[in-house]
This record gives sequence, C-alpha cells and structure tokens, in this order.
Amino acid sequence: MSKYYKGILPIDTDSDSSLPGRFEESNLEHFEAEYVKPKPKNKGLLIIVIAFLVFSSGFFSYSVMKQNDIESQLIQNMVIPTPEQKLVNQHGIGKYGSEHSHAAIAIFVKGEQLNFALTQFQMSSKYIHFENHNPYLIHKHATGVPLEMLFSSLKIKITEDCMLLNYYESTQNRSNKFCTDQDKSLVFYVNGSPYDLDLSQYVLDHNDRILVSYGDSEQISEQLAYLKSLKIFDIPKKTPQYPGDGITI
Repeated sequence: MSKYYKGILPIDTDSDSSLPGRFEESNLEHFEAEYVKPKPKNKGLLIIVIAFLVFSSGFFSYSVMKQNDIESQLIQNMVIPTPEQKLVNQHGIGKYGSEHSHAAIAIFVKGEQLNFALTQFQMSSKYIHFENHNPYLIHKHATGVPLEMLFSSLKIKITEDCMLLNYYESTQNRSNKFCTDQDKSLVFYVNGSPYDLDLSQYVLDHNDRILVSYGDSEQISEQLAYLKSLKIFDIPKKTPQYPGDGITI
C-alpha cells in the first residue's frame, strides 16, 4: 500500500521518538500546547454585536431623515397656492425678471374710463401690474404672462361677451356686470385693430395698446385716438458690468 494519500501528509513509519528532539515532536500534548492556541470565543461575538449596533444606528438615522423628508413633502403639498400661483402654474409663466415690457391699456364703461391710478390697483401682481400711480401703463416682468393675470389681480374678469368688475360692491342702481346686448356691446382692440379672440389669454408685447370698451360704438374712434396719444416709456437700460481692470472687454 502506498504511504501517500490524497489530502493527507505522508505518514512517517520510520520515526524514532527516542532520538534527540523527536520525543517533543511526537508528544501530542506538547505539540498542542506549542502550536494550537485557543481563540477567545467572546471576540467574535463582540465584533458581531458592534457591527449590529453600527448598522442599527445608521439605519435609524436614515429612517429619521427619510421620515423628515416625507413629512416636509406632505406639508408642502398641503399648502394652498394663491390665485396668482395657480395662473403661473397653468400658463407656464417664466421666471420673474425673464422679460420686461411696457404697454398701454384703457378700459371704458359707458364712456367712463377706469382709473387704475388708485392705490388698490397699484402693484397688485408681481408679474404684471401698474406702478407709480400711473393709470394706464402696464409693466410685465416675465415671459408668457397673459392679460388674465393682470385682470385677476385687479378683481376684473373679462370674457368674449361680458366684463365683471368685482372690486366694488354692486348697488341697487348699479350693476358690476356688463354684457353685450341689443343696446350695448363689449369690444376689444389691439394696436388699433379689432380683436375677436379671448382677450384674457392675450400675451402683450412691448409698446402694445389695448382698448376694452363697453357702450356705444360711436365712441370707439375717440377712445382709440386717446389711447394712441398715451406715452409708453422705454425700458430702463441696465448698467453693463465689465469684469476685470483692463482697458479691453
């Protein structure tokens, strides 16, 4: 029989334990005491406990952060948007300051012009408004802003056939709703030409002139002439910023 076996060291059949040094090698008790050192059992357990505590601490911190994010999102979703913010979302209004343009508007009701110089009409919207107590000059400060946002901020609603003025209380002798009928008509003009579409959805450009007139058609030409005479101020130029101290740009 071969003295080599797969996976087993060779068997030393000729060893003599009486030779010097051989006794210690053949002594099992001496061999175990010299080379086989028992490992402390609690060390592995301690490592497992520490690892578990670290993992638990990290998971708890992550859970707290995640919960805070969820609660923050829920609170944000519960905030009721303002009417202006609804219009901003609805029309995809550009960032504030993405555009600056001026236009003139005149609204007549039975020959009387609405006075937008009053304090209640000034700076009523961030994106489109009147300012400096000017009664006709519109300031638009973002792209894509329709006239609906201006009218809404003034508590005015204009459709193709009716105009509703909600900024004052109606009385017995006076209504706040003006609609086209057999005697009176509601008409719109943009830059001197009739405008037959929904005016509230119109996005004005710089130097536009808008006329809204309810009443007799005989007064339209006079009102258009008045609107044309109104001065539309140029957009203030910003001071250019030149980086560096050199003489070249």
